[in-house]
Amino acid sequence: MASRDNMDQNLGGEVMLAHTSELDRLINLARTNSLHYLLFGLACCGIELMQTGGPRADLDRFGAVFRASPRQSDFMIVAGTLTYKMAERCKLLYDQMSEPKYVISMGSCANCGGLFQLAYSVCKGVDKMIPVDVYVPGCPPRPEALTEGFLRLQDLVMRERWKDKRRRPTAA
Repeated sequence: MASRDNMDQNLGGEVMLAHTSELDRLINLARTNSLHYLLFGLACCGIELMQTGGPRADLDRFGAVFRASPRQSDFMIVAGTLTYKMAERCKLLYDQMSEPKYVISMGSCANCGGLFQLAYSVCKGVDKMIPVDVYVPGCPPRPEALTEGFLRLQDLVMRERWKDKRRRPTAA
């Protein structure tokens, strides 16, 4: 009889796992289509970021709406040259965002310092301060490139499991 109980427990675990994965899929589908982003436009990439929210590229059709508050945002788009002075504020805004949170680094300056990387005041990439999920290359990248980066972020959110949604803290 003990082996029968073990078999019932194993089947219950498999059924629970199947329901959990379906629940993950449904939650991720809802989250994927309602991602709110925090604007952090710093230089010329900020103009392209604004164009992406405009009528031609229109991130609204994917359910992405910009928010001015980090507490209401799911991900941050860092666009442009990040100086060390602004990097402190970028880290502060990132820390104020609720979990799970994501970051898109837009443009060569945000990715690696761009053509200003030899300047003493320019951070050599936003990934030195906060973890980055999607990199969008270009100087400045077109709205279509940022839209592609957003679609990559949606794929990343869709593949996530519920238990893995919390990120390990980063060292400052």
